[in-house]
Amino acid sequence: MFKQTSLVAAILLSVTQGARALDAPIMGSVQSKCSITTDTPGIYGNPTPSVLSTAAVDGGIEPVVRFDVISADYYKAVITHPQDFSSSPTLTDTVVWNGAVSVSEVSDPLMSGYDAAKRVYNNVTEFDLTVAGTTWFSITSDASYGFDKSWPAGSYNAVVSAECIAL
Repeated sequence: MFKQTSLVAAILLSVTQGARALDAPIMGSVQSKCSITTDTPGIYGNPTPSVLSTAAVDGGIEPVVRFDVISADYYKAVITHPQDFSSSPTLTDTVVWNGAVSVSEVSDPLMSGYDAAKRVYNNVTEFDLTVAGTTWFSITSDASYGFDKSWPAGSYNAVVSAECIAL
């Protein structure tokens, strides 16, 4: 009986020692089917001493970002207009920001509904990119300083953030 138990134990031990495991790696790479480029950099005009604006009527230039989408219905554009300067002279009063994002040009007429379907919250605008092709988005930005107070002399820079987010 002892010999049989020893034999069974030896067989089980040799089976478990003989078993081996192997992890085979699988690798892959994904390239986005959505790209973003700055088509036109923006410039602030200074129509009155207390206002900076990208509007053409105010001497500014609206920034334009371009989204190229290869696969429809897989991405959304998320564009944020400025609520602060990335660099400026020292400011001692309140700055009130306004801005908006809109479709300025499309490569496919089916994209014309993007503006009507956009979602806006805080300083963020989202567009579902439901059609493959190219869409140009214009961003307006204006900032008012204090209560009819002049901006200090210097350079004022702000940043528009544009993201293409996979759904």
